[in-house]
Amino acid sequence: MKIGLMNDPSASVYDEITSFGEANYDFLDLTIEGPHALNPDPEKILSLLDQYNLSVVGHTDPCLPYAYPIKSVREACFHELERCAKIFSAIGATIINIHPCYCCPPAMKENLVQLNIEALKPLREMAASYGLTLVFENFKAPFDSVLTYTQLLQEVPGLKIHLDFGHTNLGRDDGVTFCTHLGTHIKHVHFSDNRSTGDHHMPLGVGSIDWKNAVSALKSIGYDGTITLEVFCDDRSVSFQYLEISRRLVLDLWNS
Repeated sequence: MKIGLMNDPSASVYDEITSFGEANYDFLDLTIEGPHALNPDPEKILSLLDQYNLSVVGHTDPCLPYAYPIKSVREACFHELERCAKIFSAIGATIINIHPCYCCPPAMKENLVQLNIEALKPLREMAASYGLTLVFENFKAPFDSVLTYTQLLQEVPGLKIHLDFGHTNLGRDDGVTFCTHLGTHIKHVHFSDNRSTGDHHMPLGVGSIDWKNAVSALKSIGYDGTITLEVFCDDRSVSFQYLEISRRLVLDLWNS
């Protein structure tokens, strides 16, 4: 099991990698987003990853309307995601995440899952052409249930799950339920806490998630992959203290 961090796109991606390496994390969860992480230099990133012995997973912009039912919009998003895939592949990633697309005309809301499925098929193939596994992140309804994910996995062969435990605390099925029913498909994990009223990205133990059960569920399915601590703090002077508390909790539970 590896524990890593996501860069803050409002900060220098290179400074972020340096700080993660100096804090002895295992990997970088590289999110390609504005304002300061839109065009990362693969060579510079790879040099820093090598310097600090960090591996990397790929995280894409959650706001891209890649499943919108206008061909030109979908094509533009496809090209942007392919640009991201090229960068991730160049720096040694094997995983690229994608978020559910909720953007569609109001009269087509009932077709939202199918719109995502149609868009994900070519994206999954594109990702594979760069040696990447496409992982689909759970979030709000209808992308918050084992039932929906079972359909996604059946209709998009090769698609895998990015399980965000913070998001499962907001939706229909919790993280333990996802692990129980779809555990073999989980390839990347995010940990952050909240009080089930919003995606607060709080330190672990502050909110209402049962982390002992969460870690036990992952261990029960033999998960030994990447866990990103998606814990945010506006005060940079104390952010790594919150992160260290969260990391210690995970390690203590994992090793108990």
